[in-house]
Amino acid sequence: MLRRKLSSLLSNSVRNASVYTKSTSHFPITKLLHNPIHHSNLIQKPVNSFGVHSIRAYSLLSLNDLRDNKGATQQKTRKGRGIGSGKGKTAGRGHKGQKARGTHKFGFEGGQTPLRRRMPKRGFKNPFSLEFQPVGLGKIARLINAGKIDSSELITMKTLKDTGAIGKQIRDGVRLMGRGAEHIQWPIHLEVSRVTVRAKEAVEAAGGSVRKVYYNKLGFRALLKPEWFEKKGRLIPKAARPPPKQMDKVDSIGRLPAPTKPIPFTEEDDTQAAMSA
Repeated sequence: MLRRKLSSLLSNSVRNASVYTKSTSHFPITKLLHNPIHHSNLIQKPVNSFGVHSIRAYSLLSLNDLRDNKGATQQKTRKGRGIGSGKGKTAGRGHKGQKARGTHKFGFEGGQTPLRRRMPKRGFKNPFSLEFQPVGLGKIARLINAGKIDSSELITMKTLKDTGAIGKQIRDGVRLMGRGAEHIQWPIHLEVSRVTVRAKEAVEAAGGSVRKVYYNKLGFRALLKPEWFEKKGRLIPKAARPPPKQMDKVDSIGRLPAPTKPIPFTEEDDTQAAMSA
């Protein structure tokens, strides 16, 4: 009796789990498999207390049947491709007129005075202004005491940059300030772009000297990064002469590459050097 009951249950489960591969409307089992609501009901579940499971029915969905949802992608509108496209001939621009022509300049407002000309001007930016990085004598004295700067050699703007006395970006040069001038008690020699009266008096009172030198953009690159020219296979350029507006604000033309020894100079030598350059 038990054996007959088991055989009937197995035959019924096999009959219910059989699936035809041909997907037509005449096979309701395929519709059931493609329906996500009823698909969850086909998971293996025990039929009775004897632990008999029905054979699992797999879905016919495969990777090559995956498609985007309807309306997820749209074709690009092709203009000027015939009457049947709906965007032929004038391509949706209409007939003649400004909007049917090519593009116009940015900010054009049809001929009226544009907004950029109606607004008033505010402020002024001097194209000839110069920006110098300030450095005080007190900071230079601390670096000398720390052993980072050799006071017996000439202190140039490259020395100040390499030792961290100034930042990495030097636009138009370095201005020597008098902050901490009381710490300078030994002679030092410097070459900077500008120097204040207090700083110059403090350095000269200690037996040193300060020279105001001129470098242009290319000259600063050759002074601060001479390895750049070696990497490019180029020679270090010659020092440029200062423009007429800065001629009276500098003492001489900066030397390239970065000098290590100071040179004694007088006012006569300075004027001759500026005239010869």
